[in-house]
Amino acid sequence: MDPTPDAGAGARPSAAESWFAVVPVAPGLDRIEEPHVHELLRANIWHLRGSARDLVVDAGLGVASLREQLPRLFAHDPVLVLSHAHLDHVGSAHEFPDRRMHRASEVGPGTPATLSGPELSRLLGLEWPDMPELLIDRIPAGFEPREYRIPPAPATAFLADGELVELGDRSLRVLHLPGHTPGSIGLFEEASGALFSGDVIYDDVLLDELHESDIEDYVRSMRRLRELPVRTVYPGHGDPFDATRMRAIIDAYLARRAA
Repeated sequence: MDPTPDAGAGARPSAAESWFAVVPVAPGLDRIEEPHVHELLRANIWHLRGSARDLVVDAGLGVASLREQLPRLFAHDPVLVLSHAHLDHVGSAHEFPDRRMHRASEVGPGTPATLSGPELSRLLGLEWPDMPELLIDRIPAGFEPREYRIPPAPATAFLADGELVELGDRSLRVLHLPGHTPGSIGLFEEASGALFSGDVIYDDVLLDELHESDIEDYVRSMRRLRELPVRTVYPGHGDPFDATRMRAIIDAYLARRAA
């Protein structure tokens, strides 16, 4: 994807009629994407339907309102679980009444938030070549990129390692997987082998040298994931992948860090 706005560097992007794209990926599971966001911040929102209530994993960038554009997300008493507190995963968290996260992932008024590529690189301690000035190539009606902020979204409950998130007919176990951030978590459904991994693992370059990252923690988290009976990974970025690919990513990461 070309990350630069259509009208040229520094130009205001044109309006987007629809901000989100919804893609069914498995029975009872949809992936919600923000296609007009630069690949660095284009995070997945997962919507898993349960018999008693639904689960939403992560809340996108917050450039457009989930409640206004996708009201069906809120129709079945959803539990929102945040995999970690980076801006591309928590932007619409304030729209959910039930917000759960690790204690180290609080979304407060000081949560770093910018749509400027160079500024984001500085905030995160990230080296990314050719970062565009603006990390979206369209804007929703009425949105002003310079006024972008993350609204505070305090946890209604903190999640601890081993805790269960119950949806009626489905149950997911919380895994504390620090490394990318101190509060990074995954959700593992033992019955199906589904892992919602956030940014702990996805099929691309793993970011473990941000300001709040810890490589030793990341190595331990990856070793833990390798031993789980995972069948499918639903990551924070990019497409789902199977257990074989998960272990290949883990092995490559561990070999690189061992070297």
